[in-house]
Amino acid sequence: MPLSAPAADSRQRASAAFSLSCLSLVLSVTAFSSSYWCEGTRKVAKPFCTEQSRGEQCIRFNSPDGNDSSAVQYIWETGDDKFIDRKFHAGIWYSCEEMVNEEGEKCRSFISLTQAADRGVLWLSIVAELLYITLLLMGVILMSVEMCLCSTAIDGLKINAFSAVVTVLAGLLGMVAHMMYTTVFQMTVNLGPEDWRPHTWDYGWSYCLAWASFACCMAAAVTTINKYTKTLLEFEHKRKMLERSIRIEYRFPAQTAPEKACNVYVNSFHGSAEDAARPVKGLRHLATITVL
Repeated sequence: MPLSAPAADSRQRASAAFSLSCLSLVLSVTAFSSSYWCEGTRKVAKPFCTEQSRGEQCIRFNSPDGNDSSAVQYIWETGDDKFIDRKFHAGIWYSCEEMVNEEGEKCRSFISLTQAADRGVLWLSIVAELLYITLLLMGVILMSVEMCLCSTAIDGLKINAFSAVVTVLAGLLGMVAHMMYTTVFQMTVNLGPEDWRPHTWDYGWSYCLAWASFACCMAAAVTTINKYTKTLLEFEHKRKMLERSIRIEYRFPAQTAPEKACNVYVNSFHGSAEDAARPVKGLRHLATITVL
């Protein structure tokens, strides 16, 4: 049967919150497992040329034109000419850079590159990221249960409230984790090992994915809280409408309106909270029992 306008609106809000939570979960897992949070270049000293390696990627030494004093003087007096730029990228787990004489990358653990004083903050960032992903997964599961398995409006409302709290906590943990990693990386750039410090660097696509995940998480939390608040307001509106209907039908004075009967009715009906109010004819027996 076709859904009423409030029911369709609630279904759309639930679907939007579920989609945003799933997107946030995928983005966070992708960012957490990648090593492109920061990218840049490092200046690496050129190796000496050999018979296998010649050209601009090495320093000529003992070459046929090695007696040319002007060439030797040019090489050693021009500082930048002794170095070549090598790209690097770093994440939570690894830091990788291009190799000088070979193709491919050489990776090192980013945890081992950080200072001992900053290592505890990095581990806190990792724990917060794991909790962030775990809470996002719990929120997705709760929203799917609410959409597919809840048969009563009251049960759906309870699950909706719990999923909203879980999603908000996940967003706060994600924000703290991202900020802690940013601080640790900046400290490592300034105080890290000499053979790792980058010459130029900027944030990479993994870092952008991490903050996009946080934005989707908070959007899902706002949508879920909005749906919960709207459902509560609809319950209150229907309760008042039922009180008015019973008062008119049985001519109760305003001071003795059967609020208990209305509360029992609202808490006991099945179906979605957005369905139109049922006819009051089924309340005849309930109202009579309440009066007695």
